Amino acid sequence: MLSHWRAWRERGWTEIDAAAYAAAWSRFGGSVATHPLVVERLAGLAAIPVRYLGWQQSGELVAAIPTWGRYLALAKDVLKQQGKRGLYDLGNAELILPVAPGVRLPLRHRARYVSPLNAGQVSTLREQPEGLALAREPEAYSKKFRYNQRREQRLLEEAGGVIRPMLELSAEEQARIYADLFQRRWGFEATGKAHLAEVFGLLREFMTGSLIYLNDEPVAIQVLYRVEAPKWVSLEYINGGVDPQNREFSPGSVLSFVNTQAAWSEARALGKPLRYSFGRADREYKDRWCNRVAVYQV
Repeated sequence: MLSHWRAWRERGWTEIDAAAYAAAWSRFGGSVATHPLVVERLAGLAAIPVRYLGWQQSGELVAAIPTWGRYLALAKDVLKQQGKRGLYDLGNAELILPVAPGVRLPLRHRARYVSPLNAGQVSTLREQPEGLALAREPEAYSKKFRYNQRREQRLLEEAGGVIRPMLELSAEEQARIYADLFQRRWGFEATGKAHLAEVFGLLREFMTGSLIYLNDEPVAIQVLYRVEAPKWVSLEYINGGVDPQNREFSPGSVLSFVNTQAAWSEARALGKPLRYSFGRADREYKDRWCNRVAVYQV
């Protein structure tokens, strides 16, 4: 029965190796959650082998996917089934699958938050009730909004606030600060707290953004991962933490402004559009920064 269902699920797909998957991603693009090294390293941490599948047309590979059984690789549901719930946190990351332009094919593996970039390529997608929150371009914010953000940043810096790159810190320092500020902000532990330093170490080359100190103490941090595809830049805002005792300086808002501005500047220097995802469009603050876009599932 198991092989029967797998044969149905994989009909039209053939097994490929990790190198072929990486080549497809490099050619057709993808996102943080489908990047070959992100998949390889987090699957290795979870000790769950990845089965890579490819779609061929006229003897040429035109699409590829990484899978865990009946799910796409890195799925939370599989971690939960294997007793590894919360091993790492990728939020509700946008899934951009490496598919060649003009190709249309079926996907029968379970997936959520599949990108609208794949909507015309994958015939089996249906729209999710939840939308995805993608950061607006800097010019799309009102003049008043931008003025207020710059003013908040100036007041914070005048009070002794310092903005530092995340990569100035070791993975262990990042994990300690993030766990502490997350707990203070939300009142419960960050997902995967026990493995944060290991995950931050594994994904260090993809980590970007800054954190904020006030009086030599960290007061705001955001976990951001960034990858560059051939035709766009994909950036995931996974989660963050803020010290609520410094609310009068709005360090969380200042950090969102600093991080989004820097990301847009970098992407534009490369001449590529930026897909800066705040994950599921489920909180009011995301509407301040983002546009809601349709997102899909299988």
